[in-house]
Amino acid sequence: MSTEADIEAMDEALGRIAHHFTRFAEIDGQDDALYCALAAAIADDRALMTLLLDAPATQRKPVLFFAALHDQILAGAAAGDSHPLAAYYASVGGTRAPDAELPGALRDFVRREEPALRALIRDRTTQTNETGRCAVLRQALQALATRFGGTEHAPVELALFDFGCSAGLNLGVDRYAYDDGVDFTPGIDDDAPVISTVWRGERPSALLGTPRWRAPHRMGVDLQPIDPADESAARWLRACLWPGDASRRERLDRALADARRHLVPLRRTGDGLGELERWMDTLPSGVTPVIVNVWVLFYFDPPALQAYTERIGQLVRDRGLVWISGELAKRSPLASAPSAPPGEPADTGTLWTLQWRDDGEVRTEALAWSHAHGRWIAWLD
Repeated sequence: MSTEADIEAMDEALGRIAHHFTRFAEIDGQDDALYCALAAAIADDRALMTLLLDAPATQRKPVLFFAALHDQILAGAAAGDSHPLAAYYASVGGTRAPDAELPGALRDFVRREEPALRALIRDRTTQTNETGRCAVLRQALQALATRFGGTEHAPVELALFDFGCSAGLNLGVDRYAYDDGVDFTPGIDDDAPVISTVWRGERPSALLGTPRWRAPHRMGVDLQPIDPADESAARWLRACLWPGDASRRERLDRALADARRHLVPLRRTGDGLGELERWMDTLPSGVTPVIVNVWVLFYFDPPALQAYTERIGQLVRDRGLVWISGELAKRSPLASAPSAPPGEPADTGTLWTLQWRDDGEVRTEALAWSHAHGRWIAWLD
């Protein structure tokens, strides 16, 4: 039997969840009309929101709910079992715009698929592997190489460690094609994913051109790493994408194919930094280890974030680790964040920072602001 304290705690948790969905409908989900409409409907439906209580507290986000829904829509389409809700999902050929019948279709779909949805919400985490962020990561690595004296003919040797790697797709950053509207850089293969972005303000001309780094060593860690060759796992990655964005789906499929051709060790672990230290012990001398996290710390509670930041800072100071972070400004290692680009709230953009050891001192700099999916970059450095 639930006690009064249990009921109060659940009401408080549902209040936070409702706030997240309301914010998503008003701010965060403006790139997708379907998800905006779904968020507004869910924020007004206590029964729907209770599904998220099955997730760990740090995962109770709208994107996890939407990914679970999308996964079951994709599964139904693959099995030829289409529900009326699928008519709103462009990812399975739906063309219907959000309308007054959408909330009813949503509730009916949830009733039918509730056991599967609860299992996904309980056991999965959102893992978009958004390779569009490589548009900024590529420049961050170039900025690092420049600071370390790398040149086109004498590149810096790096070891890339992806913290929260999912399928490790962003570890292919130097194999992809890039198009910034001015220059096109071909990928290592003709069918490599094409990462498109636009610059806000001046392009960092000193960083453009041939990479001044190479990465002979790469590794990823995750609570639930995904094998790129596992089709059911790949479906979850597709479910984490927004259904109306066909270009992201194509980019993901190409990146998955690339990852199958260029396998990288991906480790399942609850102590990613412990795995990092053990990996660093195996690296040859002269190789600089680089840890990268992008939209991972978003899911950390304050104590975990502080512990992560302090532990990395110690590794930077004592062992020469370099840290590239692309997160919300309030999750960055900077005490004070630079101003966001005009018209972009600081609590929606991604702030990219670089931390490294310089003459025995730990330095941290802001490199850039970007769209969460890398659609635009505003370079700061």
